[in-house]
Amino acid sequence: MRVLLVGAGGREHALALGLVADPSVEVLFAAPGNPGIGTVAVLRDVVPTDPTEVAALAVECGADLVVVGPEAPLVAGVADAVRAKGIPAFGPSAEAARLEGSKAFAKDVMAAAGVPTARAYTCSDAESVGRALDDFGAPYVVKDDCLAAGKGVVVTEDRAVAEQHAQGCGQVVIEEYLAGPEVSLFVVTDGEAAVPLLPAQDFKRVGDGDSGPNTGGMGAYAPLPWAPPGLVDEVMRDIVHPTLAELRRRGTPFAGLLYVGLAITARGPRVIEFNARFGDPETQVVLALLETPLAGLLHAAATGELAAHPPLRWRDGAAVTVVVAAQGYPAKPRTGDVILGAERPGVVQAGTVRRAADGALLSAGGRVLCGTATGADLAAARDAAYTLVRGIELADSHHRSDIAAAAVDGRIDIPR
Repeated sequence: MRVLLVGAGGREHALALGLVADPSVEVLFAAPGNPGIGTVAVLRDVVPTDPTEVAALAVECGADLVVVGPEAPLVAGVADAVRAKGIPAFGPSAEAARLEGSKAFAKDVMAAAGVPTARAYTCSDAESVGRALDDFGAPYVVKDDCLAAGKGVVVTEDRAVAEQHAQGCGQVVIEEYLAGPEVSLFVVTDGEAAVPLLPAQDFKRVGDGDSGPNTGGMGAYAPLPWAPPGLVDEVMRDIVHPTLAELRRRGTPFAGLLYVGLAITARGPRVIEFNARFGDPETQVVLALLETPLAGLLHAAATGELAAHPPLRWRDGAAVTVVVAAQGYPAKPRTGDVILGAERPGVVQAGTVRRAADGALLSAGGRVLCGTATGADLAAARDAAYTLVRGIELADSHHRSDIAAAAVDGRIDIPR
């Protein structure tokens, strides 16, 4: 199988490692990729949000499967353009990708499908924002209606901060706060059949103890030793299948990766958000534990044959990933710093480039790389991930020191 992977971040590096480990993959192309991805794939230049350009590259590469990593190309219609060339694409149509592209659209779908989620208002002016904030009270949850690279959400006790965020976004969705630990569940689907992967937990806040502003994600771990029994079955029954059925009813079936972001509340699982692609950094830990060949799984979803795919196989143990971020992230990350220690197994590259003059690896984004490790249990995986991180040299970088700590110590409380 010849596979084209679209994207350039840490998620795509993790996907690339999973794809090349599949014996059915003859050659992996990645566009545009990054230096880490370039160690296992043939890199090609492309504008990932240009459907015509990506589709033409897929034809040129003779791709048997195109895997679209990031959300922006999906919302732009890249998967549609690839399928129009007769090439299987793993990723939803532009219309179905609105589940992530518009928070208001996702709320509308959930309401129609009877999916448990937070009460919400869609607001586009200061007066409606004020009424919504009055109704729900603190802590305030304000979400940019459009794509925002994981940083469009503000959760705050400060009314002024909530109002300022709403003012800067245009249209926003304001929700009631959902109390309880968060879970990320990835579901591979061909629009009809749906196969859940291992639940994971990520860490959105930039600082230890969930302090500071939201980021694209500072670390993750899987599996979840504290998850309630039957959680995945409940989510599939009450959330995933009703959502897929509603999208089919609307004539826009969702085929690809449905990311279900959940809060485990006293009333049970509630949807915080849907995404239309693998999450970053949860992909790093989930795929590290997946024993089933990845390309075959994604190809089955892309060709409508997921129901016939064998049950998934998982490795024993646990996985942890810790993100190393550039100075100034998430506000104004500094780029161009030299990175040392990034070529070791387990180090996943996200925001990196090669300097033409001497081949040095440089930082080129906010989340620069991450250390991903497995272990016999969560504590061992956590120790191994932090050992990897300590071996990375990047001036003035920062990372959280508490990824998976509460789970290891048994300090995750589910509201009753």
